[in-house]
Amino acid sequence: MSLNASDPSIQGCDSDLGVEESDKLVRFVVHGVLLNAIGAGGLLGNGLSALVLSRPQMRSSVNCLLVGLAACDTVLILTSILLFGLTAIYPYTGRLRYYYYHVCPHITPYAYPIANAAQTMSVYLTLIVTVERWVAVCHPFRAKALCTSSRARWYVLGTAAFALAYNAPKFFEAEVYTSVDDGDMIYCVRPDWEFRTEAYVAIYIHWMYLIVMYIIPFSALAALNACIVRQVRRAQAERARLSRVQRREIGLATMLLVVVLVFFLCNLLPLVTNSFELFLENQLEKLDPLVKTSNLMVTINSSVNFVIYVIFGEKFQRVFLKMFCAGRLRRRDSPEHTRDDSFASCGERVSMRMTRNGTLRRSEVRAARPAGGGGGGAAGRPRRAPSPAPTVYYPAPLTDVTSASLQSDTLPPSAARWNGHARVHF
Repeated sequence: MSLNASDPSIQGCDSDLGVEESDKLVRFVVHGVLLNAIGAGGLLGNGLSALVLSRPQMRSSVNCLLVGLAACDTVLILTSILLFGLTAIYPYTGRLRYYYYHVCPHITPYAYPIANAAQTMSVYLTLIVTVERWVAVCHPFRAKALCTSSRARWYVLGTAAFALAYNAPKFFEAEVYTSVDDGDMIYCVRPDWEFRTEAYVAIYIHWMYLIVMYIIPFSALAALNACIVRQVRRAQAERARLSRVQRREIGLATMLLVVVLVFFLCNLLPLVTNSFELFLENQLEKLDPLVKTSNLMVTINSSVNFVIYVIFGEKFQRVFLKMFCAGRLRRRDSPEHTRDDSFASCGERVSMRMTRNGTLRRSEVRAARPAGGGGGGAAGRPRRAPSPAPTVYYPAPLTDVTSASLQSDTLPPSAARWNGHARVHF
């Protein structure tokens, strides 16, 4: 980053010159209102997703990948809010001036490449999740060896290393310079034209971005999900013959198909926008509304996974309700709610059967007392008092059964860029 003194006769930043009020309004609505609101919900949803998916009963290879996806989506949302959401407020409302001119310019050279790295990691983790589901559904005999939690952690770390290495040049694309606004010194950001040569822009920013971020992952996702859909349809036709584990894998694959479908829909507009920039570079100003909308779509894609998990993930629903609605479930729980042993773990089934068997032995004790306590003696001889019955003969408290049912799981289991007008977008 370098500091260059700007022309003192120019008031404000170069990127603020010639911007119409209608453009400021569109930017405020799309980024200042919608992006900030959706991003705030996405931060909450990703935090809850990571919390639920990291529980011991949710431990699996695909959930480890989904925790990594939630983490990089959180970083992407944060950087989107810092770069786009908060900076859209001052030009239209006049508020957050200090952030606009003093905070954002200093964090942009670092937040901008981090945002790109988070988006790259999000794209390729989505691809890895799809590969994992393809192996589990289409090649189940190999899944036990290939789809493990330890391997999933290495996949996440490897994807993060690749994303940072691929986006490392972006740390040198921006520079900070000083300017004057209403007599006060302010800071602005612009592209470093010495670093961004024509060859760099054409090869790295345009073509490599199109190939690495869209052509390769989109093609692989389309092919793999076509195989998964074909296998899911075949399995649905033979659902009665599927084992419990196979049905669970099919259900998980269906949920992740929805995740990939949302990914395609939200990244379609950014793909079109970047393709237009590649072939219509002289008409970038006309693409500005599309650029702002594509930034919003990328933020939406990073924010909706929690909603998908809640709607389509049955086990995710149960663990989430168990963690955050345990009081209500405890009040509603009763003996009839604990009778279905098919939804309990192995240890839970054993303890519940022992308790119920114990409640049936009181009549057996009563029937056995005359034969064992008073036979063979004189009529006047006092009957010997029977020994105390073992505690297993008496009914166990209902709280034991209830707590057993509540303490175990009931089922098994965008890349941004600078254009020629000193703005960033994914």
